[in-house]
Amino acid sequence: MKVVIAIDSLKGSLTSMEAGYAIAEGIHQADQNADVIVRPLADGGEGTVDALVCGMNGTMQEVSVTGPLGEPIICKYGIIRQTKGDFQESCPSCTEPTKTAILEMSGAAGITLVPDQKRNPLYTTTYGVGEVIKDAIRKGCRRFIVGIGGSATNDGGIGMLQALGFGFLDKDGKQVPFGAQGLEVLESICTDDVIPELEECEFRVACDVTNQLCGEQGCSAVFGPQKGATPSMVAQMDQWLNDYAQLAKTKFPKANPLQEGTGAAGGLGFAFLTFTNAVLESGIRIVLNETQLESYLADADLVITGEGRLDGQTAMGKAPVGVAKLAKKYNKPVIAFAGSVTKDAAACNSNGIDAFFPILRSIVTLEEAMNPENAKRNMADTAEQVFRLWSVR
Repeated sequence: MKVVIAIDSLKGSLTSMEAGYAIAEGIHQADQNADVIVRPLADGGEGTVDALVCGMNGTMQEVSVTGPLGEPIICKYGIIRQTKGDFQESCPSCTEPTKTAILEMSGAAGITLVPDQKRNPLYTTTYGVGEVIKDAIRKGCRRFIVGIGGSATNDGGIGMLQALGFGFLDKDGKQVPFGAQGLEVLESICTDDVIPELEECEFRVACDVTNQLCGEQGCSAVFGPQKGATPSMVAQMDQWLNDYAQLAKTKFPKANPLQEGTGAAGGLGFAFLTFTNAVLESGIRIVLNETQLESYLADADLVITGEGRLDGQTAMGKAPVGVAKLAKKYNKPVIAFAGSVTKDAAACNSNGIDAFFPILRSIVTLEEAMNPENAKRNMADTAEQVFRLWSVR
């Protein structure tokens, strides 16, 4: 009996691998001879670095960078050393072993790093994101997986690009200030000091946002208010971003503010697509591809997935359904475990998950339920009972 486990993290409680190993423990309590393989799972957002670094034998890095408010912070990211065979499918053009950096922009410019009373996208910057990339390049990385959810910024990504050596200059030829306010005084863009290694780098950007850069569905209008923007600020920033995009077009032919995803992370999607060798992709697609999960599913007898809460949103393409759809290519049965489930989670049954099970076993407080030790025990015990039933079917 071969069981493959790929479960997303239970946010605030268990990482992807911790949850997977707890399920494996439960299975072995029911059948010591079961062949159980635990693989990392994430959707490109929070937890992606931890999942991929732990699940792919990477190393965690720490670097001091400029935070969203301009103050120093410590940002964590991961480096995975891969051989040609490890990544040939996801990078057909690569011919030599390489290092892949895994980072979440929220670690350097995330909204959770900014207290409510200080949220103001006129001043928050993505400069630290560029510093993380620069540090990884210095350590030999040329491939990048970047999650860009949860930003505190609306600067069109110019902060990140400034850190990488791009010149975003005002009328006096000086670098514009941090934040969206810098776009107001932007007059020219130069590339004289861009770090040369950037040309060698490839970026897979995890982006499930389809908003374009400007307009009614642009980043300023849709996401600006939650970052502290007033209605008048939204209108100003939208115009500044449009002017920035038109300026970029004169020198960078790839600039297309109408492309889906360019409005992600306050325009960071536009910056990646315009100024670097980048593609925007579904976060779960990137993770499934990079971890080569499909190769483990082909001869599995059972596939197990899940996340903290299964609901209607899960069925719309979140990580567990991504695993389930991949498993169904090989007609594999799929079950899911979750900290909790909602009534509309039933939609998961028509999206590849054959059955799902909440792991709570008694009435407890939220704090008790999310306690890591309690969650591990609940996960293991639930998995044991489900697998006992599976074994006698």
